[in-house]
Amino acid sequence: MAVSLTLRHVLVGMVGWSVPGISAEIPPPAYQLAAQGAGVPSPVLYAVTLQESGIRIRGQLRPWPWTLNIDGTSVRYRNRKAACIGLTQALRRVADKRIDVGLAQINVGHQTHRGIVPCELLDPYRNLATAATILREQHTPGEDWIHAIGRYHRPAGGAPAASYQRDVRRHLARVLGPNLSQASLEVSQP
Repeated sequence: MAVSLTLRHVLVGMVGWSVPGISAEIPPPAYQLAAQGAGVPSPVLYAVTLQESGIRIRGQLRPWPWTLNIDGTSVRYRNRKAACIGLTQALRRVADKRIDVGLAQINVGHQTHRGIVPCELLDPYRNLATAATILREQHTPGEDWIHAIGRYHRPAGGAPAASYQRDVRRHLARVLGPNLSQASLEVSQP
């Protein structure tokens, strides 16, 4: 039996959903897998992507996998192939440290040590795994995850990191819902 995958089927693992009767959002399975693999709370990873590549779709804010930020300007593409073409063209005219890619807006130039070909960052699963790894690297045991979120954006800290923390905290509150606490951010150990 042949299976035909539409864009909707591919994106189902990349978007969030709400559970009726509960105002919290459940991070989609792809986020849960990436977060679990790195030892990061999935709501943290999902909130970061809402901040980084969020776009309103039918009135709901959702991360968009084929988003580029080129020298401070966000550009969204319809599909991965178009985004890869846009990324390749951008790399010819802009320094790689001025280009962020995908769901979690991974910076091409600052992440070269990871050995990832730039267009591979447009693979949503690869992008999420990389973002979760970076968040884990920025987290200090015993410290609130909000500090790692700030360092994810700007490792040096300062006002830009603090501003980013405030923005992501709003998304995190939406994902966790009013009845859930920061205790929901505990990562269970295998």
